[in-house]
Amino acid sequence: MWLSWRSCSAPSSRSRSSGPGSPQSPQIRQQWNHPRIYTSLKSAASDVEEDKEEEAQPKDEEIQPKTEQALDAAVRPAKAAVAVDASKPVCYETSRRSDTCEAAGDVRLVGRSQTIYVDTLEREWKTRPYCRKHDTYALSHVKEWSLKPFPSGDGAAPKCTSNSSATAFVISTGGFTGNPFHDYTDVLIPAFITAHRFAGEVQFLVSSYKSWWMSRYIQIFQQMSRYEVVDIDADDEVRCYPSAVVGPTFHKELGVDPSKAPSGVSVADFRKMLRSAFGLERATATPSGDRWDIRRRPRLLIISRRTSRGRAFMNERAMADMAGSLGFDVRIGDPDTTSDTSKFARLVNSCDVMVGVHGAGLTNMVFLPAGAVLVQVVPYGRLEWLARNTFAEPSAGMEVHYLEYVVQLDETTLSEQYPSDHLVLKDPMAIHKQGWDALKTTYLDKQNVRPHLGRLKKTFLEALKMLPHGRDD
Repeated sequence: MWLSWRSCSAPSSRSRSSGPGSPQSPQIRQQWNHPRIYTSLKSAASDVEEDKEEEAQPKDEEIQPKTEQALDAAVRPAKAAVAVDASKPVCYETSRRSDTCEAAGDVRLVGRSQTIYVDTLEREWKTRPYCRKHDTYALSHVKEWSLKPFPSGDGAAPKCTSNSSATAFVISTGGFTGNPFHDYTDVLIPAFITAHRFAGEVQFLVSSYKSWWMSRYIQIFQQMSRYEVVDIDADDEVRCYPSAVVGPTFHKELGVDPSKAPSGVSVADFRKMLRSAFGLERATATPSGDRWDIRRRPRLLIISRRTSRGRAFMNERAMADMAGSLGFDVRIGDPDTTSDTSKFARLVNSCDVMVGVHGAGLTNMVFLPAGAVLVQVVPYGRLEWLARNTFAEPSAGMEVHYLEYVVQLDETTLSEQYPSDHLVLKDPMAIHKQGWDALKTTYLDKQNVRPHLGRLKKTFLEALKMLPHGRDD
């Protein structure tokens, strides 16, 4: 027996409700499919290793003339709760993917002009607060921010209209946001890495704000901050703070490097925060203590995709029937059919095994309990490198077991679209050499899969052995 997400939801649990998300716009969908979304992944692993030996470097900006500081003592905010490291330049490289700027003193932020005035600065700095700093396409959707010294002359500094003792934290939800993988890799996890040390005394000022996107993840921001989230580009206030951070810090795909994190946090801490944010009950994949409880049966979730999008299972129901015959309580869910992140997160958290074809839907692994199993089905076309960088490597930090099922030639619909001697089938690497557009169009957009049930059964049995459910006897 199996149940579809469309007709069945996860067991109810305590959770703050999230606002409804707005429909995804054609512009966002176009960004999801842009070739640059995946191109940086080939070098991601080597970038992380090289970052380990990299010291913080100042950004190369034109030096501005030194000016006198115009201070307004009556409205100056309280001193920063967390000191800024004076040994670092104001803006510095935190990884090959991210720059971060930090400043303390009399900080006055004018959102509509993306400008921050700081009395302690001696030159101007510029940055785009998004973790793909070498991706020109992504950054074309991210506004540039300037950190400037106070203007010279009495009364030239903008007057504060709002004061806070928190640290201002400017991030952007431009770039590739709207794709769940990039939501977590480029924004949410880097924001957690940066904000954690402030223990809630931080206010998120979001540039390139999307209301539908924020409604999807507002519970996460409420866990990281005690203050309201501000659509800063549309803000008419002159907001004054004792300190400011512009731009989150990236470590690795869907992960945290505790040795680099200011407070030593890990991705396990991030996942714990997610459980609090969405009211997820299961920290570990352990069966119910009640022998008659259906939850003693391991639950398997199949991540569904529409055939028009590519990378869909053509024999989804047969897969579900086969998994049910092995003793799994099967669910089928398509994360794109719901805007209720909390609801889908609870479904994933209720499961012990999650299986899906490579794609953004597998990002929901962040909600799996520790000890669960992720089965990534890798499409035909020598895409193992892509599968490894995006989901295989992050699974270890999340304490999730990882299995891989690589689609063979007789399991892909490409064999129905091309003659047997075509390069697409005979020599995938020849298509790789034609560039990302050709690779993506051929092996990700046009391909659906039909896993051989006999082969897949072996993978499901292997997953079952990894679970405590399979060791009850």
